[in-house]
Amino acid sequence: MLKVINVVGARPNFMKVAPVVEAMRRRPGEFSPLVVHTGQHYDERMSGDFFRDLGLPLPEVHLGVGSGSHAQQTAAVMQRFEPVLLEQKPDWVLVVGDVNSTLACALVCSKLGVPVAHVEAGLRSRDRTMPEEVNRLLTDQLSELLLTPSEDADRNLLAEGIPPERVRLVGNVMIDSLLKHLALSEKSAVRERLGVEGRDYAVVTLHRPSNVDNPDTLRRLLRALARLGRRLRIVFPAHPRTARNIREFGLDREEELRGDFGLTEPLGYLDFLRLYSGARLVLTDSGGLQEETTALGIPCLTLRENTERPVTVELGTNRVVGTDEERILSAAESALSDAKGAGPRPRVPPLWDGRAAERILDALLERTKELRKT
Repeated sequence: MLKVINVVGARPNFMKVAPVVEAMRRRPGEFSPLVVHTGQHYDERMSGDFFRDLGLPLPEVHLGVGSGSHAQQTAAVMQRFEPVLLEQKPDWVLVVGDVNSTLACALVCSKLGVPVAHVEAGLRSRDRTMPEEVNRLLTDQLSELLLTPSEDADRNLLAEGIPPERVRLVGNVMIDSLLKHLALSEKSAVRERLGVEGRDYAVVTLHRPSNVDNPDTLRRLLRALARLGRRLRIVFPAHPRTARNIREFGLDREEELRGDFGLTEPLGYLDFLRLYSGARLVLTDSGGLQEETTALGIPCLTLRENTERPVTVELGTNRVVGTDEERILSAAESALSDAKGAGPRPRVPPLWDGRAAERILDALLERTKELRKT
């Protein structure tokens, strides 16, 4: 039996770990899972709601790290995770995505000789000004098993010199959560509560520092949304950081930024799934939403200059449009036209089929056998 510590730190991690832990619990003769929450997202709205909605067991260990600079947060996770690792003595530590907690726990494991499995390995934006890109690169170098969501990720890893025996294409585990909870989300009344039931509407999310920490960039994005909001209703569940900056920069008082869009509190997983699954258009700087909208065939505009998920552009519904106001509005008009059947029909990437978690478990068992032979 393999004892596996499953690390979560921020909201995107929860959707990826929940199916893996659930699959492990279905195979008790092979796996003994333990959930460690670093506390990187410590707000109840950013963390607790997702545990409940996803049916993820409350973590056995909570490190309570909280906020701080990238260095402070990474260091704090390392300091608090090391005693847990020494006490639990797992066979594997499974980390997901690209947040600070992912790299911090992988670093601790590498120092103590505990093998790491990285879910969502191999994604690359080629932009090292993004902290997430640095986290991805270093975590992949430290990991013994690299579990990739798409073929482009495999190619990236092999080009970087990762031995092929450490790489497994397993598909996108976030889509496991999406497909499992889509029907359940229909019980949510969030569309009625926000006044968009039966209407055309768009959904917006913004949280990346490059977009929300710079007043000029954030003003430019809000101006584009205000103009788009004259065509269709826009719902904007605001990350606490984004909402705070809008207030502190005084952008909520600028007349030109007013349109048919309103900020709401962050939503739980099921409410948010119910909301965006009915949207005509999604505008986001989130990586996960690029994937989820591709799986559901919803037009998505990525408000960044690059993406680490090019398969969502090549096969899916995603377009990378940056932060230029006119470019955003032009792409939105085109996407709304395509949504009516004017453009080519998008495809769902291979292995985004709701069974990635089982393939992850099979890969863990297979790699363990290979390592024990050496």
